[in-house]
Amino acid sequence: MKKLKELQTREDLALYLAIPLQKLTYILYKSKPDSYYDTFEIPKKNGESRQIHAPSGDLKQLQKKLAQRLWDVYREFIEENEIQDNISHAFQKGKSIITNANIHRNKRYVLNLDLKDFFDHFHFGRVRGFFMKNKNFELPVEIATMIAQLTCYEGKLPQGAPTSPIITNLVCNILDMRLLKIAKKYRVVYTRYADDMTFSTNDKKFLENQENFMKSIKKEIESFGFEINDKKTRLLFCDSRQEVTGLVVNKKISVNREYCKRTRAMADAFYRRGIFEICGEEGSVNQLEGRFSFINQIDCYNNKNDREQKHTFWTLNARERQYQKFLFFKYFYANTKPLIVTEGKTDIVYLRAALKKYYKEYPELIKKQDDNFEFQVTFLRRSSRLKYFLGIQKDGADTMKNIYNFYSGKNNAPKLYSWFAQNSCKKSQNPVIFIFDNEQVSDRPLKKFLNHLNNKGLLESSNYNHIQDNLYILTNPLVNGKKECEIEDLFDDVVLSHTIDGKIFSRKETDNEKYYGKAIFSQYVERQYDSIDFSNFKPMLEDIKSIVGSKKQG
Repeated sequence: MKKLKELQTREDLALYLAIPLQKLTYILYKSKPDSYYDTFEIPKKNGESRQIHAPSGDLKQLQKKLAQRLWDVYREFIEENEIQDNISHAFQKGKSIITNANIHRNKRYVLNLDLKDFFDHFHFGRVRGFFMKNKNFELPVEIATMIAQLTCYEGKLPQGAPTSPIITNLVCNILDMRLLKIAKKYRVVYTRYADDMTFSTNDKKFLENQENFMKSIKKEIESFGFEINDKKTRLLFCDSRQEVTGLVVNKKISVNREYCKRTRAMADAFYRRGIFEICGEEGSVNQLEGRFSFINQIDCYNNKNDREQKHTFWTLNARERQYQKFLFFKYFYANTKPLIVTEGKTDIVYLRAALKKYYKEYPELIKKQDDNFEFQVTFLRRSSRLKYFLGIQKDGADTMKNIYNFYSGKNNAPKLYSWFAQNSCKKSQNPVIFIFDNEQVSDRPLKKFLNHLNNKGLLESSNYNHIQDNLYILTNPLVNGKKECEIEDLFDDVVLSHTIDGKIFSRKETDNEKYYGKAIFSQYVERQYDSIDFSNFKPMLEDIKSIVGSKKQG
């Protein structure tokens, strides 16, 4: 495949982007790129709104490929020229507002500048001219013109397009080098996050040189066609709060207290009244979770070296406890669908496959529209976040104990369900169902959990029962006269003896040359669900249906 600099024709560009020439031609000259955009607004912190122009369909896919190619060219240039790539921090893998702010931590002076109407300055002519004239590209007029046509909306780079970040970084790289040269002259550190420029220093003489420094910076920025937004220019001193891209940088990186307090107040309003506001508009659950996640991201960054070693429910700080509370509310109290928690991740695959097989018999649990299945229940997907805040391990059945403790208060866990039941305007509508392998004789997870409940006889007369509040327990039926059964025992011998690449299924995976394990077996079940006999799963599906129905009636 030709390199970008070697492209000469539309055919070359189509091959470079791995798309049919006919499709590229259609987008460029028949349907026109501007017709592929959706426009919407998102709120800004100051109460104003930001207009987003997001591409869709074929243009979106094309831009993603082009953006990746341009990033590859950029990284190749950085590596070949041994350039220290620590100036621009926006829209790049491994970089963020955190890495940007960290460079300016614990400095005597911090100067923040903002470029006015940043994206508006990247007009069609500038984009095309850059790819034609920049020594790292020097593309033919036809190729540069097509790239500009494919990446601009109404004559300029749009906020919301996959290609806009890399193109703005490529163009601004020239400006960055010039500003870096000035910064070094004045013993100042410089970084940029999109249109936010930050300069910092510990030099005591900076104030004496500030006027000359600003003149040099302003002259360079204006010569590049940009304009400084004077309203957002801030010189911050070490004896006051210093912020860089919204983060406090005086000693360690942190979120300002007002942001944390507002987030906590929003969550409390959401719990108690079912509604909260962000910038004067009704907020969403996703926005609230985003705020908690952002706060936690900073804590995680600061504590990354000792986070796991010191972690217990007692050592969560006040911010983390608020996030813990929110996660319990979202997943276990106000869950929008019945939630199923299984011992292992392959159990989820089996149950989903069984539901797809019998979707006509269980419309309360699954529906099919056209060729798409829509599950009316959800399965808990374990993550490092849920592990840290709620003790939900990535695998195994100890997770059920830890979740139950938030209901019962056992092992000194906070009784979160009770708090929400007493204080939330919302009532819990959907059950949480723990599903265990039916192993009550040996010292296995089900028996251990029943001991934890101090209720060994909970499943004596039925394979499911109510524990407390919206929490239920369920186990698979015993089959073939067995005293104990794992969920895999519900499959018949034909399925369990299925060979894959000359190997047979083994739950222990002792010899990889002869056997394959649960992960591969579950993939086989998922692919072949329509031809597999799931009749032994029906009692479990009936029990889930009964639990869901009884909770709705209650």
